[in-house]
Amino acid sequence: SEDPSVTLFREYLKIDTVHPKPDYDAAVRFLERVGTDLGLACQKVEVCQGRVVLILTWQGTKPRLRSILLNSHTDVVPVFEEHWTYPPFEAVKDSQGNIYARGAQDMKCVSIQYLEAIRRLKTEGKCFARTIHLTFVPDEEVGGHKGMEMFVQCPEFRALNVGFALDEGLASPSDTFSVFYGEKSPWWIKVKCVGSPGHGSRFISNTAAEKMHKVITSFLAFRESEKQRLKSDSSLTLGDVTSLNMTMLEGGVSFNVVPSEMAASFDIRIPPTVDLKAFEEQVAAWCRDAGDGVTYEFHQKCMDQHITSTEESDPWWKAFNGVCRDMKLQLKLEIFPAATDRRYIRAVRHPAIGFSPMNRTPVLLHDHNEFLNEQVFLRGIDIYARLLPALASVPPLPAEG
Repeated sequence: SEDPSVTLFREYLKIDTVHPKPDYDAAVRFLERVGTDLGLACQKVEVCQGRVVLILTWQGTKPRLRSILLNSHTDVVPVFEEHWTYPPFEAVKDSQGNIYARGAQDMKCVSIQYLEAIRRLKTEGKCFARTIHLTFVPDEEVGGHKGMEMFVQCPEFRALNVGFALDEGLASPSDTFSVFYGEKSPWWIKVKCVGSPGHGSRFISNTAAEKMHKVITSFLAFRESEKQRLKSDSSLTLGDVTSLNMTMLEGGVSFNVVPSEMAASFDIRIPPTVDLKAFEEQVAAWCRDAGDGVTYEFHQKCMDQHITSTEESDPWWKAFNGVCRDMKLQLKLEIFPAATDRRYIRAVRHPAIGFSPMNRTPVLLHDHNEFLNEQVFLRGIDIYARLLPALASVPPLPAEG
């Protein structure tokens, strides 16, 4: 009695693509099998050793026009099984139709919704002017550095001739659907403080710990100010403010030795409305104010701040929003609070929207007991089955002749 689309979704969820050793080969074999069954052309691109991007293609009637890219990632984040009600890779469905599995929301649901929407359209005999490409990429959950970041530089990506891209969004606990037109720039900063060492029984001057205390105080005071700004203005979302967290603290060799060096690492996510040059000057000032011997280095520094147009004059947005309006979907436009593979797509100048059609659903990505209700999942297929024809039928743009 189960809908075949749900059965396929659960089959995909059972493939263990969890870090640190995701079974990418099994995922690619599964998706290639589904693509072949749908009559889609298949291409595999090994962007680096052991990291393959699978491309499935539904050729348009006018292949010279720019294409529609449907992107999703195959990897999922680790789990703590002792906190799960059901085993996280068995895709158990309870009596309410909730399907429990790691990746149920992030983002194996979207991968199957893309494919099942295409199955429906092809069964109906539909065809469209623009080509539709589906890309299934590795390593998004660990930064995409051996996935989409490398793929967008490959000739195979350029050959896709992308005009507009869809990628993952977030669930929404309300009636609205979240749509992400931009995202924060992730900065990972490590601050090192060098000071005078000595015996733990003495009042050593100019210690690394004293300097580190000043650094941490400055960083966390800024964190508190942004937290209060978000709390005091109901019009703001998490994507509108800069988030900052201290994530690692290092230093010391023994209880009775004052260390000569300490280090603190910070995860900072900066919205596209912030002047990045001015923000780095602020970081440098916090370090200067802490004293001599305080330096910082970047372990990640995204400088791209491109956003995707949500103006009705934009043909891509007009097509996307028009379908949502016709289906009476309430949209909430937001800046994505974290970072996804979309940043690499936008960095090579392609408009991209983050959208996972999951409303009335708690946000459980990366959380224990991640689940998606089967009716919400099936509704998502309905939505994509309306969106894809509209996007793939956008009339030729001026640059396309």
